Amino acid sequence: MLGYIGRRILATIPVMAVVGLFVFSLLYFAPGDPAAIIAGDQATPDDVARIRATLGLDRPFLVRFWEWSWQILHGDLGTSIFTNLPVTTMIGQRVEPTVSLMLVTLVFAILVAVPLGVVAAWKAGSLIDRLVMGLAVTGFSVPVFVVGYVLAYVFALELGWLPVQGYTPIEQGLWPWLSNLILPAVTLGLVYIALIARVTRATMLDVLQQDYVRTARAKGLAQGPVLFVHALKNAAVPIVTVIGIGIALLIGGAVVTETVFAIPGLGRLTVDAILRRDYPVIQGVVLLFSFVYVLVNLAIDLFYTVLDPRIRY
Repeated sequence: MLGYIGRRILATIPVMAVVGLFVFSLLYFAPGDPAAIIAGDQATPDDVARIRATLGLDRPFLVRFWEWSWQILHGDLGTSIFTNLPVTTMIGQRVEPTVSLMLVTLVFAILVAVPLGVVAAWKAGSLIDRLVMGLAVTGFSVPVFVVGYVLAYVFALELGWLPVQGYTPIEQGLWPWLSNLILPAVTLGLVYIALIARVTRATMLDVLQQDYVRTARAKGLAQGPVLFVHALKNAAVPIVTVIGIGIALLIGGAVVTETVFAIPGLGRLTVDAILRRDYPVIQGVVLLFSFVYVLVNLAIDLFYTVLDPRIRY
């Protein structure tokens, strides 16, 4: 067990090294001269030279990559070109809204999608099954920003039930905090719900045909325990896998969702940095998102051993 955990942790090191190389290379892969683009059309050659020195473009790639990696290992993500603030400070100011949005979306999606998938598998071929799968296809088909604008128009502008945009810190009260996150969480969660529900249904259809499920029914167990204890427990590994993979959907969707609902989170920070070509901020946020995704997948791999002790690599 400990050996498996150690191997999985060590396997994340080369992954993060490759991710770090890619993130750092963004500055060099950018078309044209990034320093000239950042400086603008009215900039003097001295302005361009100063920005090139700030970005490290006047030094060899490998030397600058080593220095940047050493800074990262010490928790230094660089300094913003436009605000002159440390990137870690800017991320720290924006991390709470994004984490809150992703956690609320994750809980909402799992609580909705897993029961929908289980019921669809139980009622396979019925009207309920077709409705659930129809909703899943719709969730995949409609863009996130379209869902966001529709929900904001109906529930915020027309009905006035929820705030249309912004974010309230949880320190100011649970309901003000949650009310600002309901519409964004539903918007972001629809695609996630569709993904989890479809995988849950497909996995449950296979598990419900197994002998131990038929044995449980023959012993007279109620339908609820058969579905949610015997069957769902043995179908959990693929479902947990897709939940972990779906974190990438949340990270990508958070950028659009925070823009639609004017949430001052990391997604909005990323959009602003891209528009201003603030490369240190872009690199820092992308590296953070990549690290979180790798960490989540590591946690999912380790959780497999809890769900199924037979799993060893």
